[in-house]
Amino acid sequence: MPPRYLSFRCSLPWLILLLQALILIRSLLSLPALGSTYHLPLSGFPGVDHIYQPSSSYPEFQDVNHIVIFGFGFFLMVLRRYGFSSTAFNFLLVVLGVQCSVLVGDLLTELVFLSFFSCSLAKAMVGTTAVVISTGAVLGKANPGQLIVMTLVEIIIFNVSRYINWRFLQVPESLTLMHVHLFGAYFGLAVTSRFPEPPPGLDKHRSTPKSDLLSMLGTVFVWVFWPSFNSTLAEFQREAKLNTYLALAVSAVAAFMLSALTSKDGKFRMAHIHSAVLAGGVTISYTAHRIHYPWIAMILGLLGSGITVLGSHCLQRCFNPALKLQDTSGVHFTFGLPAVLGAVAAVVLRVVEEGTETQWNDLSSLGYLIFVEVGAFCQTISIALITGLITGLILNIKLLKAVHVSKYFDDQFYWEVSFKMVSH
Repeated sequence: MPPRYLSFRCSLPWLILLLQALILIRSLLSLPALGSTYHLPLSGFPGVDHIYQPSSSYPEFQDVNHIVIFGFGFFLMVLRRYGFSSTAFNFLLVVLGVQCSVLVGDLLTELVFLSFFSCSLAKAMVGTTAVVISTGAVLGKANPGQLIVMTLVEIIIFNVSRYINWRFLQVPESLTLMHVHLFGAYFGLAVTSRFPEPPPGLDKHRSTPKSDLLSMLGTVFVWVFWPSFNSTLAEFQREAKLNTYLALAVSAVAAFMLSALTSKDGKFRMAHIHSAVLAGGVTISYTAHRIHYPWIAMILGLLGSGITVLGSHCLQRCFNPALKLQDTSGVHFTFGLPAVLGAVAAVVLRVVEEGTETQWNDLSSLGYLIFVEVGAFCQTISIALITGLITGLILNIKLLKAVHVSKYFDDQFYWEVSFKMVSH
């Protein structure tokens, strides 16, 4: 067995064991029993009822669980020789990340005296989506140890970013979680920019019809359950589900149309469909519960699909080399740009709503609301980029045994793979 394989085997299991032990010890010291969490009457304490009462039912949590584990697990299977790692590492990071997210939320709850976070599995699962999105950017280049460290750092920073939005900008707690797409995409892009670029002759990052088909299966699965993702923590769940579905439907139709229009031979491209059909759900995530007219949701779905397809067709060649973006699975165009568009749409919708209600008389109040929307967006993306760059530098230290560029995008470095699968 080569030395790198031996050192990898001797370090990773102990890292996982140490992390799980720390989580277990922390949970013994901090988390209350399930019975006290859900059945203890807390009505006598101001501000506590809405914190510890479950905000979503189990079926809705189950939908989110399916999205993050099954849907994204197959969504990331875009590389022809990295299928085992794509699905299995995603599962490992999710189950570790959810535990960490619950405990980080509980720690922040203690620090702010029961006034912000709650020990909710639904919120923890939604927050872990940021890690899954970031993993798509570094897919095939980071080893499991690096991915675990990235998960821990990202969950902590994302929750701190949520707290800043809630505490200083007065953003509702449920909406702070909807910045998960924006944070995950740009955190991952910043991390992957610190990794060495693969050599020009390396072709293992290409896809095959089989990997494209499995990845599209995950995309369809995420598409089906995405309305639950946007509505599970929303105040008006019925409106959120309806608007999200309409946006997704229009973005899927537009994806096929724009794919045929932008390709040279007029054929559909699976890469376009794979990315653009989800763009509508990402774009409307900030405003799904506030939209009262279906045509607004449909327009947002169309714009989201358009920015995804046209962005990957036109901007990728310009921005990726200049900014050193190595976006393996296209999270920038699937989640990043649609999230930016959704933030702009939230500002516009806020201006229209408040302007109509106040007849433009109280401009100071309107300006403050716009400042809050823009401030939350700028704060989220700034922290994601800055901490992502720092995290990328940390992941490349010798202690974490970074993978050599010749071993990128290859299952054989981590898994027992048959000769037939390797040759394929």
